[in-house]
Amino acid sequence: MSSNHPVMDTKSVRHAYRRWAPVYDYTFGQVADAGRKHAVKIINKRKGRVLEVGVGTGLSLPAYGKHLTVTGIDLSPEMLEKAREKVAKKKLGNVDGLHEMDASALGFADESFDTVVAMYVMTVVPDPEKVMRELERVCAPGGEVILVNHFSQEHGARGFFERKLAPFADLIGWHAVFEPERVLICEDLRLAERRPLWPVGLFTMLRFVKEPGFKVAPQAARDFLAKGRKAGSATEPVPSSAPQKEALARRMLDLDYWRSLYRRLQSQLAER
Repeated sequence: MSSNHPVMDTKSVRHAYRRWAPVYDYTFGQVADAGRKHAVKIINKRKGRVLEVGVGTGLSLPAYGKHLTVTGIDLSPEMLEKAREKVAKKKLGNVDGLHEMDASALGFADESFDTVVAMYVMTVVPDPEKVMRELERVCAPGGEVILVNHFSQEHGARGFFERKLAPFADLIGWHAVFEPERVLICEDLRLAERRPLWPVGLFTMLRFVKEPGFKVAPQAARDFLAKGRKAGSATEPVPSSAPQKEALARRMLDLDYWRSLYRRLQSQLAER
């Protein structure tokens, strides 16, 4: 991690969101509403178990399809208290549990979830690289990891204000300067989609597919994201390439991949 990144520890995050909890739904919760709805809409087309990392006050919970089993975690007990109130009030039977937990040390077994989503989380956590590794770990092969997040700009008025806010990360509770490269680190996560979101592209959705053995994914993701920023395109799939085909071939010969896939199929059959 670059020394240019201001340090935010767990205590600072808890303190910041203790202040935010009473008013979050009516402040930042409204600004982030469009990105949240977009991510949940995509997730509702999927099946199985969903982990929402940084569930906060539970604003997204009522929107999940009833066919999904949803687990939420958050570092803030005050936020979780409000999330539990929503679950009880709206009788959300598909919410399997809400846990106070550090996103950088998830208390779940490997490959536990079909979909892992972290909305407005990566700029908050003290160690985003470690969190990405955890999201990758608990996601099942063939599953998806979805991020909705603010990524900073280098130029323009927005970039200027982001740099001015950067030293106050521990006070406002999030990093104003946050480069997308900080989340493009996982060898087994292939970046499948990038989409700027309202308002005016302030937030971005990144959708990854977990493909064990996809060792060239970080560089492929960086190249794709750089191309998207330069072209200014709203969304596009990651193109096929010779390196990706080579990675696929390596995966077919990887015994660990077949073992993990076998375990996942056993789990799915047991749930039926």
